[in-house]
Amino acid sequence: MNVTERFLEYIKINTQSDEENQHCPSTDNQRQMAELLVEELKKAGADYAYMDKHGYVYASINASEGMKNGEIIGFIAHMDTAPAFSGENIKPQLIKNYDGRDIVLNKEKNIIMKVSEFEHLSQYKGQTLIVTDGTTLLGSDDKAGIAEIITAVSRITEEHIPHNEIKIAFTPDEEIGRGADLFDVEGFGADYAYTIDGGQLGELEYENFNAASMKVIVNGVNIHPGEAKNKMKNAALMAMEFNGMLPSAEIPACTEGYEGFYHLCEIKGDESQTVLSYIIRDHSMKKFQERKECAEHIRGYMNQKYGDGTIELIITDSYYNMKEKIESCMHIVEYAREAMKKCGVTPSVVPIRGGTDGARLSYMGLPCPNLSTGGHNFHGKYEYIPVDSMEKMVQVIIEIVKIVSDI
Repeated sequence: MNVTERFLEYIKINTQSDEENQHCPSTDNQRQMAELLVEELKKAGADYAYMDKHGYVYASINASEGMKNGEIIGFIAHMDTAPAFSGENIKPQLIKNYDGRDIVLNKEKNIIMKVSEFEHLSQYKGQTLIVTDGTTLLGSDDKAGIAEIITAVSRITEEHIPHNEIKIAFTPDEEIGRGADLFDVEGFGADYAYTIDGGQLGELEYENFNAASMKVIVNGVNIHPGEAKNKMKNAALMAMEFNGMLPSAEIPACTEGYEGFYHLCEIKGDESQTVLSYIIRDHSMKKFQERKECAEHIRGYMNQKYGDGTIELIITDSYYNMKEKIESCMHIVEYAREAMKKCGVTPSVVPIRGGTDGARLSYMGLPCPNLSTGGHNFHGKYEYIPVDSMEKMVQVIIEIVKIVSDI
């Protein structure tokens, strides 16, 4: 199978992860996907492939004769898709020889992907695009990465391309922040790896956000509104007050590049108790710590104003900027840059406004920059991926293997 055929097969399985389920994997369909991928890797020529008890898939391709002492390289992608939008019963559409105009995803529901809103569409005129029917996400984050890796493995083995030992891993639950939780770095055995989990073709990333989750629990006093004067402490209103004291322009909709933010994800509650759920992000560790301190300062102020225990704050660090771990081995970034250039792809080194398994794996001892898959508009109905971009990424993976093997 070619990379497109593989991708279209893989997205048939709904592998959305579930944050509420503490098991690993968090959904049964991810285990079903893992079992399929073990067989796919075996067919592609992996010397061994297996699924562990947590649903992680590991595989190895033995080194070519006389190349057993070279650097061991790894490639990693994740099996789950985002729970934020439906991944059930995906109906992909192939737009061949795309004309550069707006794409009607769903005529019946009048769902249109407009060039005026997604300007990058225009650069794919004449190419074949894989799009949704407007009712689900597509799943290129990260099944495109999986398809690209397995297709590259198949070509390396079929064409007898000389190579060092190669390691492959596919992780569950990346989209809910647990992809590296149970990753067996020592057993994986690579000197370094690349996650294939980025966006537009050419993206090459070794900087990401420092990240934390923040839960604000606001405890109020509920009194009948007819008798509430000087007695009621409305938790919902105090929650709004807490949010209002955070910097109003430091939210995702107002930031880009290296700029960090506070992002309010969810509000639940009433007059008695209201819970605000946030994520905190910043590339700078100093600013990251200052953001957490700002929230603590607001908590202290409001507890002084309304009474101790009014505001409870739970801040949990999620992952850190991998740059600190990659800077000492920048040659692995240069390998990827060189491979892209050899394949006619212009490298674009950009900071990730998010995180990948690679960020945490880098802190676990496996340096792991991130490469593009070629997709756009992840996690929603406007997600799409150009076929040419997937095919280019297969070439890039193979070229990285060749560069490493020639050292």
